[in-house]
Amino acid sequence: MKKIILLCLAFLAMTAGSLYAQSTNDLAKERKENAKMTRAELKQKASKSARKEAKKLQKERWQTAPGALPIDKQLDKSYNMQYEYDESGYPKYLMGEAMSIGENYDGAKMQALELAKQNLAGQIQTEITALVENQVSNQQLSAEEAATVTKSVMASKNLISQSIGRILPVMEVYRTLSNKNKEVLTRIAYNSAMAKEAAKKAIRKDLEKQGDQLKGQLDKLLNW
Repeated sequence: MKKIILLCLAFLAMTAGSLYAQSTNDLAKERKENAKMTRAELKQKASKSARKEAKKLQKERWQTAPGALPIDKQLDKSYNMQYEYDESGYPKYLMGEAMSIGENYDGAKMQALELAKQNLAGQIQTEITALVENQVSNQQLSAEEAATVTKSVMASKNLISQSIGRILPVMEVYRTLSNKNKEVLTRIAYNSAMAKEAAKKAIRKDLEKQGDQLKGQLDKLLNW
């Protein structure tokens, strides 16, 4: 019996090690591909619209941090990601943007990033609320049930924001104000499928807290 237990433990350890190695390899591969794309982007000329917008931002004293892509290249990346679609024809990424002012660059940057995540969470809220309203119009969800779900959706913004995983920084510029404070503008992208998953977890958690029985029906109605 002891021998069997030891064999099982050894098998589990090997499996966990294999999964970890696979995850690490996938992450390394993704980083390598991103680095390759960045080098390719540097060799290409930015689009006309990106160059025009970059000139406008530069006139307003916006600049990039040392080592970051030029503004026009960052804008190009942002535009391209906004027009990426999945197999079903839906936008592949949600884009969040925010600005923040702080006494130092790092503080303003962190605050802008958190606000951008809140912006993403707000977009997810709006999309799910529209889906719920659509189910009411199709008479698949009663007005009372919809009100309960919508209440959970609206109460889950902070939870959705906290559930947001690895975001993709798309644009980051800053400028120094007259009082020497730093103002940071950041734009982030988040995979739409992952956004839906983050929302699902947050809303289910709120419904469970209320002891509501709509979780299964909600999964079915929203194709989760």
